[in-house]
Amino acid sequence: MNDAEFDRFLHIETCGIKNGIYQSPHYNRYEPTPYSALEELLKHYTIDENDTIIDFGCGLGRVGIFLHYKTNASIIGIDMNEQFIKEAIKNREHFCKKFRKKEEGMHFLCCLAEEYQIQPAENKFYFFNPFSLPIFMKVLHHIMRSTEEKKHTVDVILYYPSLDYLDYLNRYTPFEKLKEIPIPSLHEKVWNERFVIYRLQ
Repeated sequence: MNDAEFDRFLHIETCGIKNGIYQSPHYNRYEPTPYSALEELLKHYTIDENDTIIDFGCGLGRVGIFLHYKTNASIIGIDMNEQFIKEAIKNREHFCKKFRKKEEGMHFLCCLAEEYQIQPAENKFYFFNPFSLPIFMKVLHHIMRSTEEKKHTVDVILYYPSLDYLDYLNRYTPFEKLKEIPIPSLHEKVWNERFVIYRLQ
């Protein structure tokens, strides 16, 4: 299925690129992760019902809804754009109604990523270049601090990773690269069509 067909299957609307209401040099426009990339991620990386995934810059909720559908993981989507969050909540309602799922497994919150307080149960963090390096650094600091408060393993999942993100993780944090997952259908055309996953344990 292409992206539009997958949207119809899940009973949601997430296609297209949107600039959003707020313009900021630190926050990038919304662009959804291709479903083909998410399917490739799950072929090579384990997510299950015991995980809680934070999707920073969740937009209209595609990543969270798809991963919840496939794995039953708990999802928290974070976005600074109030209209996007309203649409993500509407998508969640339509998805849950179609598949008879409880809405408690997915939450979408309107707040700044750097102000979100990481909880110990939250162990996987998804980024599709949602914001600038300074904000990414602040978010990583919160993630690392959560592991100090209660020891647990956390993963950072980067799609189409920026060189700034990779350089900072490699040089200035205790995270270690776990794996790279190229997207076969896309990687041949664009070298950076891939996931890079880092782990701190």
